[in-house]
Amino acid sequence: MRSSNIGGQAVLEGVMMKNQDVYAVSVRKPDGEIETMKDTFESVTGKWKKLTQIPFIRGVFNFIDSLVLGMKTLTWSSSFFEEEEKVVKSEEEARKEQKKENIFMGITMILSFVLAIGLFMVLPYFLSDLLKRWVKSYTVRLIIEGIIRIAIFVGYVAGLSLMEDIKRLYQYHGAEHKCINCVESGLPLTVENVRKSSKEHKRCGTSFMLFVMIVGIVLLFFVKAESVIMRVVIRIALLPVIAGISYELIKWAGRSTNPVVCMLSKPGLWLQHLTTKEPDDSMIEVAIASVEAVFDWKEFLRTYHNYQEEG
Repeated sequence: MRSSNIGGQAVLEGVMMKNQDVYAVSVRKPDGEIETMKDTFESVTGKWKKLTQIPFIRGVFNFIDSLVLGMKTLTWSSSFFEEEEKVVKSEEEARKEQKKENIFMGITMILSFVLAIGLFMVLPYFLSDLLKRWVKSYTVRLIIEGIIRIAIFVGYVAGLSLMEDIKRLYQYHGAEHKCINCVESGLPLTVENVRKSSKEHKRCGTSFMLFVMIVGIVLLFFVKAESVIMRVVIRIALLPVIAGISYELIKWAGRSTNPVVCMLSKPGLWLQHLTTKEPDDSMIEVAIASVEAVFDWKEFLRTYHNYQEEG
């Protein structure tokens, strides 16, 4: 299998695919038609774009870019399913509304990030700290903290999967993975080929989050503090470092066929059984439309087979 370097995410009734700086979102509208929007994404680094190419540092900025683009494309996809009547607006009104949406999107991202830190970083520490009366070893409590963190994350993901709308989102997530796996396996991008491809992929954000939790616990073995406040501060301050290391690990795992690397990727792939579901053919068609808008898979297959023959 050869990496295509394309990635994406599921959105409301659709799929976003990104290839370098170009991204496309395809959505199945209420009338059954597929709408595709293609655009160029500008990194949050702006003129300092080279920061997204420096190992370990690039992981932080790529993570932020993913959050920004994810929120933007989710907002666009949801616009097709708003219950309110669409009113023709002047250019000035449209600009004001866009500005309000951008502010709301920024506030939502900040609040979501703060809640995520509290739920997945701070809460596990305090829960494990409650055990210090019975567990004297700080090292053992760190391991317990890691187990609690992973348990909370798995429980959170499993709980979301019970919601009907999230189930459909997870199906589109599966369609996204299956399209990428189809191309990277050297198969033409057709509904039939995509259907029989795997819905798990090593470069998935689910696997990235699992790496974040594991790397975080490992780093905490080397960075210690006495006070409760400093321990919380350290956990938050280490997040950029954890994200940078985790990004490099998942990038390496995504292009490696080494048996050891594949084995280390297994937990993330198992977790994807919760975040990906088998899509129907109509969902696969949407994912294919998104891929074809940003990626020349036919040219990729030509070079793929030439590479195979030379190898």
